[in-house]
Amino acid sequence: MSSGILPYRRSRDVESGGDWALNPFDIARTKSAPVDRLQRWRKSTHFVLNASRRFRYTLDLKKEEENRRIRTHAQIIRAAYHFQAAYGPHPFPIPTGDYGVGREQLAAMTRDHDFAALQYLGGVCGLAEKLNTNLDKGIHEDESNILDRKNVFGTNTYPWKKRLGFWRILLDACRDKTLIILTVAAVASFVLGTTTEGIKEGWYDGGSIGLSVIITIAVTAISDYKQALQFQIINEEKQNIQLEVVRGGRRVKISIFDIVVGDVIPLKIGDQVPADGVLISGHSLAIDESSMTGESKIVNKDHKSPFLMSGCKVADGYGTMLATSVGIDTEWGLLMACISEDNGEETPLQVYLNGVANIIGLVGFMDAISVLIALLARYFIAGKTSVGDAFGDAIKIFTFAVTIVVVAVPEGLPLAITLTLAHSMHKMMADNALVRRLYACEVMGSATTICSDKTGTLTLNLMTVTKAYVCGKKIDHPNNMTELPSGVVSLLVESVAQNTTGSVFSPEGGKDVEVSGSPTEKAILQWGLNLGMNFEAVRLESSVIHVFPFNSEKKRGGVAVKRSDSEVHVHWKGAAEIVLAACTRYMDSNEQLVPLDEGKVEYFNQAIEDMAGRSLRCVAIAYAPLRGETVPTDEEELANWELPEDELVLLAIVGLKDPCRPGVQEAVQLCVKAGIKVRMVTGDNLQTAKAIALECGILGSDADTTEPNLIEGKSFRALSDAQRLEIAERISVMGRSSPKDKLLLVQALRKLGHVVAVTGDGTNDAPALHEADIGLAMGIQGTEVAKESSDIIILDDNFTSVVKVVRWGRSVYANIQKFIHFQFTLNAVALIINFVVSMSSGDVLLNAVQLLWVNLIMDTLGALMLATEQPTDYLMDHRATGRREPLITNIMWRNLLIQIVYQVSVLLVLNFRGREILHSQYNPNEKKTLIFNAFVFAQIFNLFNARKPDEINFLKGVTKNQLFMRIVAFIVVLQVVIVMFLGKFASTVRLSWQLWLVSIAIGFISWPLSLIGKLIPVPERPFGDYFINIFAYCTKPRNQGSSSENGDNS
Repeated sequence: MSSGILPYRRSRDVESGGDWALNPFDIARTKSAPVDRLQRWRKSTHFVLNASRRFRYTLDLKKEEENRRIRTHAQIIRAAYHFQAAYGPHPFPIPTGDYGVGREQLAAMTRDHDFAALQYLGGVCGLAEKLNTNLDKGIHEDESNILDRKNVFGTNTYPWKKRLGFWRILLDACRDKTLIILTVAAVASFVLGTTTEGIKEGWYDGGSIGLSVIITIAVTAISDYKQALQFQIINEEKQNIQLEVVRGGRRVKISIFDIVVGDVIPLKIGDQVPADGVLISGHSLAIDESSMTGESKIVNKDHKSPFLMSGCKVADGYGTMLATSVGIDTEWGLLMACISEDNGEETPLQVYLNGVANIIGLVGFMDAISVLIALLARYFIAGKTSVGDAFGDAIKIFTFAVTIVVVAVPEGLPLAITLTLAHSMHKMMADNALVRRLYACEVMGSATTICSDKTGTLTLNLMTVTKAYVCGKKIDHPNNMTELPSGVVSLLVESVAQNTTGSVFSPEGGKDVEVSGSPTEKAILQWGLNLGMNFEAVRLESSVIHVFPFNSEKKRGGVAVKRSDSEVHVHWKGAAEIVLAACTRYMDSNEQLVPLDEGKVEYFNQAIEDMAGRSLRCVAIAYAPLRGETVPTDEEELANWELPEDELVLLAIVGLKDPCRPGVQEAVQLCVKAGIKVRMVTGDNLQTAKAIALECGILGSDADTTEPNLIEGKSFRALSDAQRLEIAERISVMGRSSPKDKLLLVQALRKLGHVVAVTGDGTNDAPALHEADIGLAMGIQGTEVAKESSDIIILDDNFTSVVKVVRWGRSVYANIQKFIHFQFTLNAVALIINFVVSMSSGDVLLNAVQLLWVNLIMDTLGALMLATEQPTDYLMDHRATGRREPLITNIMWRNLLIQIVYQVSVLLVLNFRGREILHSQYNPNEKKTLIFNAFVFAQIFNLFNARKPDEINFLKGVTKNQLFMRIVAFIVVLQVVIVMFLGKFASTVRLSWQLWLVSIAIGFISWPLSLIGKLIPVPERPFGDYFINIFAYCTKPRNQGSSSENGDNS
């Protein structure tokens, strides 16, 4: 089936891509598409003039296989190192500079996981001493110390394979098959012309074609080189991970490239291990080493297995590590140095437009063959020339036919999507969006629903404790609780200080303390400081013996601490109603443990509901005292010990205020106007979620707040697949949701035909981010696992930036439609007029040089003008296109037909009746020059029509696009130069000012025609559907009906 006939239906068959047999260029979902499907569509693209250029930014299938082999080879080498280390001697440390251990010894120790070598160095403490590192405070922050470590142990970078240089890109541009043929023909024509006519007159034919080829190659290479530079900048930004290290006693955020040997690095769930190193301390720390070992097994890390490999992910728990090797000294660095070249990817529009180019190329090739046969037949039948002239004229005819192929095969069509994506990705950085996957730009423009987190995305993520219930009662001033008994405060500050992944740094000189950690942790730590907590002193009074890291499924985290009096306390913190349900007692103002009766439970539940109704996040703090003999003493038993989760003592319930972000309400309303439904999916209490949803505008003041509009995650999870499909469309807010609930919602919405965008920041959000059509990870709070599973990173965690991404996505799609409108018109007119004239009179209207100039306007300059248009508010005035909107809309078909019919009619009339109509004695060259001039000006004026295909005021904002205006001016000036001063070069003659006016008038008339055309209504049903139905009927097997029935019966 013709991909040019089929409307572009994004993800028509979401999972199976079942229409492959009908249309190989309709890959529904290139995100995670199997390589074999990509290979099949690549093979189906027959008419490719320059494969190295057309497929430059698509997935390099050969390199993908090469990278796989490199990874396998690296694993084999690693196994060999382990084998050698098991039986080889342990090297003695060789001091380097001011350090007691050498670079090579550190690299060998961590690479081989040589525990004996670590013990020889004195364990982690001895190694830290040799590296001049304080395990609590890290290394010194001064620049000279950092620079010295980089000089001695290397930097945390690896040699990137350079992006294609200008000369390589220029060479790629020279590989165009038709340009090579034209070059050969130009050389032959040059030799023949200079031999018969002499060098002074004989060089024009061959030289003009050769010069045109050189100009085409140069302009193409310059344009491609600029694209390559933009992609290089974006790829470098993608690798620049920001993380925390401990330096000078406080946590500071730095680039992964600035990590040095000796750095103390905190690790938490979802982080990427940034360097090779050893574990200092950890709690339930589990590492996913599959990226290095190829095994999917999660490896637990403790003092017996302390070695950590760069590039691996933290699957669970948290801890701190000491960096021992960086950059090329790590296995990850060696691996990345081999495969660090960005390998490209496919986007749905690239696949589809390659199909369109393939079909148009086929039509153009047939046109060129027909013209070649017709011209040669007419020429030799006449038989009035000598053999020498015949050979020269045959070369001209052949050159002209080849040039038709150059114009007909729209290489610029699939490349235009790369150009507009490169431009958009570069500009989106300024709008706080880092695009990790090319396809995300275009797919985001068709999003029909956005499933957004609440905290940090819709809200500011600047939390403060504004309400508190302690000792069984509401506290009027939650940040000033001097009236509370000391025993309660002591337990609270112990819980706050020990049950946290955050930290508090107190600078010297009485400066304000610095609190770090997640926004929730920071708010509660700040509350503890207000209670009089001395963070470091409290942590020294007891030691952590076991940790249950916060779990997004259970919505709580706990820690067991052993006090100086050997008493053990288990502290829990988490979602208020969940922790409250695990409590059986609370501590009153007399420090007495009071049973939680039904009345008191109802009191606390009502307090939680009231705070949630005021859009506060509710967190409960509880503890359980344990007898020493009930706590495991064996290290292995302690590691597997499950903390007591019931019969807890409630200490406090606090309400954290997190205000809505400014501009979010307007952004949500803009989405509604654009036909995009915003859904809030949050782990917070349903009442809190409802209050924020009302404040943000996701729910209207009169909205239905019953199920399923508002639903809890567990209720949605409990439904069957069919029931979830039935209610998913109506869900506006999902509270107390787990990552599994988010994934189920995404799957249901996609099955209903939605194009789904999902925001996420946690490691457990990775499946939903991967499943969604567009995964949006948060740049500030997002874990590295979430970012790697995403397609776009929102750098400021702001929902308004998500809406800006939608505008850019729609702009990408609209710009491609504009370019198609322009290129299809030019292509069709050029092919039709040359075909008709050559068949009817044995002559050609546009010669090779003129066609190459037209091709330059069409492929490179046209793409630069139309593919780089800035997004406008008008783009958000229409409903989302979704999955089933055709790329070439009915409006575009109407506009195309009007322009093609007009231009073909006028140019053919000029050719056959021009002399009579204009009442003048034009010679043939003057007539051809007029037609060439009129044709080019018709395209220039049509560029303005293409900018606004469905707006009456198509000149709106044109002066703001300076690139567009400069290129239009360049084309006009060059056209004047070609006609008036390069007559021998382009086979033109000078035109009078009257004929210049005629040329401009012919182009200008396309404007009023376009305005009149926009008043003609078009049907809603895409024209392409009619072709699909006809094709399906014609290709339907005769026994299809019976076979399907038999299949059903079976």
